[in-house]
Parts: sequence; structure tokens; C-alpha cells
Amino acid sequence: MVKQTLKQLPKPHKWMIAGLSLVAFLAFVLPSEPATASRQTEELELGKRYPLQLSVDELPAQQISENRFQWKKFKVERGDNLAKIFSRAGLSPQDTYKVSNAGKDAKALLKMMPGDILRLAIDDQGQFQALSYNISATETLYIQPDDQGLLASGIESKDVDVRLGYASGAIKSSFWNAGIAAGMSEAQIMSLANIFGWDIDFALELREGDSFNLVFEEEFIDGEFIGYGKILAAEFSNQGEVYQAVRYEDGNYYTPEGRSMRKSFLRAPVNFKYISSNFNPKRFHPIQKRVKPHNGIDYRANTGTPVVAAGDGKVVASAYNKYNGNYVFVQHGEKYMTKYLHFSKRAVKKGQTVKQGQVIGYVGSTGMSQAPHLHYEFLVDGVHRNPRTVTLPKAEPIAKQDKVKFIALAEQYMTHLENNRRIMLAMR
Repeated sequence: MVKQTLKQLPKPHKWMIAGLSLVAFLAFVLPSEPATASRQTEELELGKRYPLQLSVDELPAQQISENRFQWKKFKVERGDNLAKIFSRAGLSPQDTYKVSNAGKDAKALLKMMPGDILRLAIDDQGQFQALSYNISATETLYIQPDDQGLLASGIESKDVDVRLGYASGAIKSSFWNAGIAAGMSEAQIMSLANIFGWDIDFALELREGDSFNLVFEEEFIDGEFIGYGKILAAEFSNQGEVYQAVRYEDGNYYTPEGRSMRKSFLRAPVNFKYISSNFNPKRFHPIQKRVKPHNGIDYRANTGTPVVAAGDGKVVASAYNKYNGNYVFVQHGEKYMTKYLHFSKRAVKKGQTVKQGQVIGYVGSTGMSQAPHLHYEFLVDGVHRNPRTVTLPKAEPIAKQDKVKFIALAEQYMTHLENNRRIMLAMR
């Protein structure tokens, strides 16, 4: 009888019954009242509802044990170390010890700088659970228990998406203002000046109408801009002469033809504020009240401004007298010498070897000086020469084995600069 009734049901009903347990199935096809002979022989009517009684055993509620904790941020203050930060967080010296010894990556905590953010996970009982520290925009240190419950450290790195950015501008009042107006960062402005610092004295040689154009890296993580990367190529038009530079994979800059932008000497050995006087062999001395050759350039700058060696060499004098104040002389091979006068403080000693760009002293007003400035002299074979115009010896060109690869790269970047130049001209 059951089989016969099952065959009479529409297909959807057959599917539903097949998914039920045997008890549910019997409850579906049989009435809920006590069975009688007449009811057992009664066939089910299509379209009629019949009561279905299911018995479901109640399961006991599962007790879930979960350690609840929250992340707290701590800013690294001056003089802070991990122990001090943990103490402010209410953690014990034992916690500090365990975290400090959570593997080699934990050593990154020794390099925390003021302003950095440390995130600590602490549970409801005040116990340490985890730590995170952004080492950089791309790397984050994590310290947390491993499968055995021991603290372990690891660094998570994010991929950086590098895109090309462009900037260009014309100088009206100053190079700095022009760079800011072009949307460049302070670091980019200084980098651009450093690239062309062997050919252009940015203190004396810039003129209104000079212009610049550059292509650089823009860095993104997960679509979010995180900062600027390296300047890849640039050009600077100065008093009608155009200088161009391309960065190669060795980190150095070269002309599009492969000549090194780096020279043996920098045109200016100090970050200038403004210039008080120029190279003038017939200058009237303001203190001695007589005509006295001014065989150098005065760079006016704040006291304490770092002064760097214009080129590699050996310190042949580092002393003080009433005329020069604190002074340093550097010999560069047999032919060249540079002199730096009126330092507030000297940073090198006689006999010391120095590298180009190394700090050798700090701007001051010692000796016969009216205001803080650097007096800089450049001598060739013992004769004073104007450091702005003297021909400087060049550094080595691009390596021969890299020449073909570099030329192809340079052509690519010169195309980028040309396209950006056209776009900016069309927008003006």
C-alpha cells in the first residue's frame, strides 16, 4: 500500500520524501491518530494537507572559550626603548625579554625611531598576545605565538607598484619655489639639484626663465600612493644651455651619451641661503677699507649650516687664525686645492682623507667676517680660479659592456621627457 501511494505522488513530493528519515516518512504518510484498519486502507488525497509531527532532540549549548584582546597603539617617544613602552602598556619585564628574543626579525625593534607606532595586543587579563610594527611602508614586523605557543617573529612584505610620474616648471623667483609650484617634494627638489650640482651652481647661476623637466617613480601599495621613488631622468635648461641626465641601474647618472654627470668637484660646497659676494679680484674690503682681491665666493648661510668637501682629497690644514677664523684646506691630487674659511666649527683634522660630499665644517663668522657665511676658494696649480667657471675634470663614463643597454634606456627616457615637455607647452 505504501509503494502504491508513493507512485501516485507528484515528482516533487517523491523527492521530498526521499530526503526524509524513515520516521519522518512514516509520519508523513500515516495519520497522527492511532491507526485503524479503515485508515490504513485509505489512500492519500492529492492536494490535501496532512499533519507532520517531527521529534527533534535538543542539543546542549556549546560553550566556546575565546581569548578576547584589543590592539593598542603606542607612539615611540624620544629616548624610548621596548622596555619603556612595555612598561607604559602595563606589561612585565618578562614580556619584554620574550619579545626581544622572539627570533632574528625581532631585532628590528632596536631601530625604532621617535614618531614610529608600535601596536600591542593585550587580553582582558592584561597579558601580552601579539605585536606589530611598521618597519617601512612595505614591511611590517609581527610577533605572536606559534603552534607550540612560543613567541615567533616574522616580517610581512607588500608588493610595491611603481608608476611613472612627471614634473616640470620654470623659474621665476627661485628654484625652490618653482619646484614646489610643480608639485615636487622637498626631497625631489634637493635630488634634482644634486644631479646637476656638478654643472650648475644653484646659488649663483640660476636665472629667471630657466626651466626643468623630470620623470620619476611613484610608489603605490594596494592602489594607495605611499611616496616618490628615484628620479629616472631629468633635464635642466640654464642660461640657454640644456643639461640632461639619465639614471642607470648602478645608481649613477649619465648624459644620454653615457658621460658621467659626476665630476671631480662640486660647483657649490654648501646648501646656500643667499649669496653675499662673488669672485672679484678688485673687491673693496669692507673691514680693511682697501681694495683687496676677493679670490673666492662667499655663500651666506645660517650659522651651523654643514659645509661639504667639494671633491675627494686630503686635509692639509685645519686650524684657526685671526683672518680666516676656523679654516680647512683640502688638497686634491697634485693640481687642485680648495679652501674653506670662517667656520664656526671644524669637523676634520689635518692629515685626514675626505670624500666628496663629506661634512668638513659648519658655517660661522669667525675671523675677519661681518656675518655668518662660507668663503670658498678654488686653486689650480696654485692660482686662484673662479669655481663657477673653471673646467672640472670628469669622472669615468658608463662601462663599455653597459653602453648599448644604457643608450636604449636613455632613448626611452628622453622620449618620456620630450612628451612631457610637449604636454606642458600645450597646457600653457
